[in-house]
Amino acid sequence: MDVTAWGLDLRDTPYRLSDFGNKFTAVGCETLAYLEVDGKLTTGCVATCQADDLVGLTDGVCSGIGCCQTAIPKGLQYYQVTFDSGFNTTEIYNMSRCSYAALVEASSFNFSANYSTSSAFNDYFGGQAPLLMDWAIGNETCEVAREKSNHTCISRNSECVNSHNGPGYICNCSKGFHGNPYLKPEDPDSCQDIDECKEPNKYPCYGKCRNKYGGYHCTCPFGTRGNAYSGPCDRGLAIGICASLLVALTSLLGIEWIKYKQRIKRQDIMRKRGEYFHLHGGQLLTDMMSIENNISFKLYDRDEIELATKGFDKTSIIGEGGQGTVFKGYNLDQVNNLVAIKKCKGFDENSRTEFTQELLILSRVNHENIVKLIGCCLQFEVPVLVYEFVPNKTLHYLIHSQNDPSIRTLEIRLKVAAESAEAFSYLHSLDHPILHGDVKSMNILLSNNFIAKISDFGCSKIRAADGHDDVVKGTIGYLDPEYLLKFELTDKSDVYSFGVVLLELLTRRTPLSKQKVSLASVFQEAMKEGQFLELIDTEILHEDNMRLINDLARLACQCLAMTSESRPTMSMIAEELRRIEKQVQHHRGVLTSISSLSLSASSATDVSEHFTGDTNDYDSHRRVAAMSIEFAR
Repeated sequence: MDVTAWGLDLRDTPYRLSDFGNKFTAVGCETLAYLEVDGKLTTGCVATCQADDLVGLTDGVCSGIGCCQTAIPKGLQYYQVTFDSGFNTTEIYNMSRCSYAALVEASSFNFSANYSTSSAFNDYFGGQAPLLMDWAIGNETCEVAREKSNHTCISRNSECVNSHNGPGYICNCSKGFHGNPYLKPEDPDSCQDIDECKEPNKYPCYGKCRNKYGGYHCTCPFGTRGNAYSGPCDRGLAIGICASLLVALTSLLGIEWIKYKQRIKRQDIMRKRGEYFHLHGGQLLTDMMSIENNISFKLYDRDEIELATKGFDKTSIIGEGGQGTVFKGYNLDQVNNLVAIKKCKGFDENSRTEFTQELLILSRVNHENIVKLIGCCLQFEVPVLVYEFVPNKTLHYLIHSQNDPSIRTLEIRLKVAAESAEAFSYLHSLDHPILHGDVKSMNILLSNNFIAKISDFGCSKIRAADGHDDVVKGTIGYLDPEYLLKFELTDKSDVYSFGVVLLELLTRRTPLSKQKVSLASVFQEAMKEGQFLELIDTEILHEDNMRLINDLARLACQCLAMTSESRPTMSMIAEELRRIEKQVQHHRGVLTSISSLSLSASSATDVSEHFTGDTNDYDSHRRVAAMSIEFAR
C-alpha cells in the first residue's frame, strides 16, 4: 500500500485551525484515517463500503459508508494525517483504488458518490481542500494581557475578548463605537462614537433622537407617550383608551385561543399516543399476551412512566449504553417501587412483529444472572422498557474505581466472569437466540454477594435470518472487528466483546487508553512475545495463581480471534471458567456483601487511562492497531 502522509504547521503564527468551521474528513471504501498532533492520535474516523453499498451511495451524505467526518479539538495549530495499514485498498483495487483524508471546511464540502471509487475528490479540489482559519493575539488571556505594556487593545473605547479557539485574545470596539480597536486613541480611525441618529435603519427611533457618547436617546414628542425605541408614540388619551380596550379584547381572545390550543394539544398527544402504540406493534403485543395468557408482563401507560422518571429528568439517569438511556423509576406500581426504565434509541417500524415477539421472549427469560424484564410502554416516540432495579455497582466500578483489593480477588473475578458467561450462553441457546450486541463491564451489574446480572439488552432485535445491520452498534474498544467490516452481528460478536471484559479482569486496564491504544491488540502482541505477565494486575499475580492466569489469558485470546469461526462458543467459555474457578486455592470463604463497593474510589485513579501503576512494560508493547471506532450517525 502506497501512502502519502502530510501535515500542516501553523505554530509560531497567530493562526489556528477553526474547530467550528472544519471537519476531519476521510473518503474511501477501506479507510481508517487518524489526525495526529505531535505524534499522538487526537481523533479519527473510519469509512467502509462493499460492492452492494456503491449503488446506494447518496450525494451529500457522509455518514460512514464511503465517507466519514468528525470534529477536531480546539486550539490546533498543527496536524498530520496518517492511515491505518490494517485498512487498505489492496483487495478492492478495481473498485476503490485510493483513500483520502484531509481537514476540510465543512460548509464547502459536499460528498459526491463517485468520490469513493475514483480520484474525483482529489481532482475537484486540485489536491488542496479549503479550510477555515481562526486567529488570535499571543497565548495569554485578557486578564493577563491587560497588565502588560504591550497590550494591543489600545483604542480608548475598545475591549478585550478571549479567543474561543485556544489561547490568546482579540480586540473589539465597545458597544456604541466602531473603528479599529488596535489604533491609538488620537488616530481618527480608532474606535469612535457611532451617531445612531444618522443610521435610522440600523438604530430605529420612532420619536425624537438625540445622540450620546456610546449610545443614543429616543423619546416621544410632547403630548404623546409610549416606547419610541420599539414603536410609534400614542397621540392623546382617546387613543390610549381605545388601545387599552383593544388590549383587553385581544387578551380575552388570546386566553380563549390558548385554551383552544391546549385542547388541540391534548387531543394531539392522545392521538400520537395511539399512533405510537400502533406503530410499535402495541395491538399485536396485546393480542399475543392474551393468547399466551402472559400476566407477568405489563403494559404501562405513558403518564405512569413520566411520573416515575419525573418526565425523564436528567438527574434520574443511571446509565447510558449503545442501545438506550436508563433512568431510575420510583413508585411505578405497588409491586415495583424501584425500577430501571430504559428509553431505546430509535425503532425500525418495519420490524414491529419481530420486536413484539422479542418482548414476549425476553419477558419469559428467567435466569438468576439476567436482569428481569418487567414490562414496557409503547406510547412514546421509541419503545420504553421496564426492568428490575439492581441497586449496586457495576463490574466496571469494581475493577477500575473502588480501592479495596480484598473484594477484588481472583476468586471473585472468576465468579463474576463465569456467571456472566453462563447468562450470555443462556441467551444464545434459546430457540430464538438473543444477541446482546453491547457486551462490556458497564453492562454487568453486581448484586449482593457479587452475583452477576447482565443488563442493557432488549432494544435490539432477535437475531434475524441474515443477521445484517446497516449501522454499527456497540461501544468503542469492545467492537468485534469482523462485525465492523461486515455489519453482521453474531453470537461470536458477543464472544469477542466478552474477551475484552476478561482482559479487564486480568489487567485492570480499560479497553482503550487516552492515546486510543487497544488493550486487546497490546495483550495479544504480548502473548505472542511471551511477556503477557507484565500486563497482569499485581493484585492477583503470585505463584499460586500462575497456572490459572495462564489458562484465563489463553481463553481471552481465543475469544479475541480475528475470525468468528476460531472463537469458542459462550457455553464452552462458561464451562472453562467454572473449571478454572474450582482450582482457585486462595482467598476462599464467605463473600462479603456488595455494599462494600460503596467505598469511595481512589482520587488518584484515572479510569480513562489503562491502569495506574508501573506502565514501563506496558508501553513497550504498544502497537498502533485497528481501533473499534463508533460510527456517528
